[in-house]
This record gives sequence, C-alpha cells and structure tokens, in this order.
Amino acid sequence: MNKQIMLTALISTLLVAAGCSSDAATSKDNPGSQGGGASAGVKKVVVGTGTQFPNICFIDANGKLTGYDVELIREIDKRLPDYEFELKTFEFKNLLLSLETKKIDLIAHQMEVNEERQKKFLYNDEAYNIFPLKVVVHKDNNTVKLIEDLKGKKLIVTATSNSAVLAEKWNSEHGNPIQIVYTGAGEDANEQIKSGRVDATISTQFAIDFLNKSVDAQLKTVGETLSNSKVYFWPRPCSLACCSACCLRFRGSTTFRC
Repeated sequence: MNKQIMLTALISTLLVAAGCSSDAATSKDNPGSQGGGASAGVKKVVVGTGTQFPNICFIDANGKLTGYDVELIREIDKRLPDYEFELKTFEFKNLLLSLETKKIDLIAHQMEVNEERQKKFLYNDEAYNIFPLKVVVHKDNNTVKLIEDLKGKKLIVTATSNSAVLAEKWNSEHGNPIQIVYTGAGEDANEQIKSGRVDATISTQFAIDFLNKSVDAQLKTVGETLSNSKVYFWPRPCSLACCSACCLRFRGSTTFRC
C-alpha cells in the first residue's frame, strides 16, 4: 500500500507497550547478555500478529512473514536501538486474549475500535490506516448487491473481528435475517464462498484484489462501504506517566512510507 503515516504517534504507542513489558533488558547486539542499565540494555516488546491477512500480515511464496503491519514493526525496530520488537503469530481470534493475559505486549493486525474493545483495551490516539469494509461475494454472484440482499443467506466472518461486530449489529437491528457463520481464518472464508457453502463475507477492496491475484479467489466487493473504521496498534495498558514520557520523547514529524 502506498500510504504515508505518522510514525510519531505509533512509536509512542510502541514505547508504551515496551514500558509495560516484563521481559528483562538485553543487549541488542548480544541478546543473551543482561543489560546493566537503561543505556546499556535493550527492552523487548513482543508483538502479536497473524498470517492470514493479505497484504497486512501473511506468509509469502518464500515462506516469509511479511505485510504492511509486519514491515512497519520491523522499520520501527530499526529506528529504536533501545528496543527489540519480537513478532509472534496467532490466529486473529486469540490476539486480544493474548494481550489481556500478557502473552504479548502489542497487537499489529489492523485492529479497529468498537465499544467492547474500548472498555477493556488501550489504543493510541493516532490511527495509522483506514479500513473500508464492504460486502464480498463470488464474482459470478449477481443477486447480492447490498447487505440487505443477504437476508436468508449465509455470511461468514472471522470470529472476534470488527467485521463480525458490524454484521452482528446490523443483524440485530433488522430482526436477524442473516445467518452468520464464524471462522478463525480468512482462507476458510474464501474457500467457502468459492464452493458455494456460504454466500458472502465482509472485507476490504485491497484484500480482495490481493486474493484474486495471488490465489484466484474469484471474489468481488459490492454495494456501498459499510464502515470506514480507523485502525490502531493496541498495547497493554500502561500508566499515564509512561504515555506522557513516550509522547514527549518522540514529538516531531517523522514519516514512513510503505
């Protein structure tokens, strides 16, 4: 994606996560050594991401973990010599639980805000992307043009995703006419639509373009945009003092293009 984003707020968020991390400081040049102080040591931040999100976090043809969020974390890691960012992969549905149980310090998976997440989790003030969600169907499906056309049909969404929250909210407000099916992986949703076992999902145009090109998914988006959600990095909660210190340290206009 050719998007320019502000690194200042993102780096602040990552430092908040680092401030909450319980890992011991080590030398970045010698990971096995214990740091003797803030200047000599490196603080580890464990970042949870996924492998099933086209363009964002996925395994490429060479078996390498890559994508927009993954490469953004790697770039920030280069710019912060006092911190080491370790990427760990999870199923999307397990990311928030892993953050809550302190298995990870930060989520990098295009996480959107909703009411339930706001009650339990911290996120930075500055969004780093916009997530335009639309209904997605098979390319030969000419009967579904709007979300209203899914009445009596099956809609598959990833469990705990904002697409699931959006579908559930729309369904409850309209008498639950859509049969919502849950999955833990995007590949399963694509295959189920392609085989005709379900009728639609909710995703973005950029994700569908990538899938059509890379795995011949035979999908298309239809109708108006259902939601233009802002997405954020999600750190574990930290103190206000830590947040303030991070913002002061990285006040500026550094940018990153991916």
